[in-house]
Amino acid sequence: MIKLQQSIMFSKYGGVYDIVVPQINIFRRINCSVNFSFIFEELKDKYCHDIGRNAVDPIRLFNYLFLNTIHDVTDVDIVERSK
Repeated sequence: MIKLQQSIMFSKYGGVYDIVVPQINIFRRINCSVNFSFIFEELKDKYCHDIGRNAVDPIRLFNYLFLNTIHDVTDVDIVERSK
C-alpha cells in the first residue's frame, strides 16, 4: 500500500525540477546517491495495509526530519519550503 503511492504523478510540472534545481545542488546529489528504500523495509510492520487512509510517504517524512537537522527552522517552515 505504501509503495503504491510512489507511482502517483503529483504534478504534470514535475519536469521543472530538472530545469530549476542545478545538478550540483547538494540535495539533488544526496537524493541521487542515497537509496532511501530501506525506510520502507524498516517500517513495513508499522503500517496497516488494509484499514484506514493511505499513509504519508515515510521517505517524505524522513526527508523532512533530515532537512530539519540541516536547517534551523520550524517543522511548518520545512513543509512549506518543500512545496
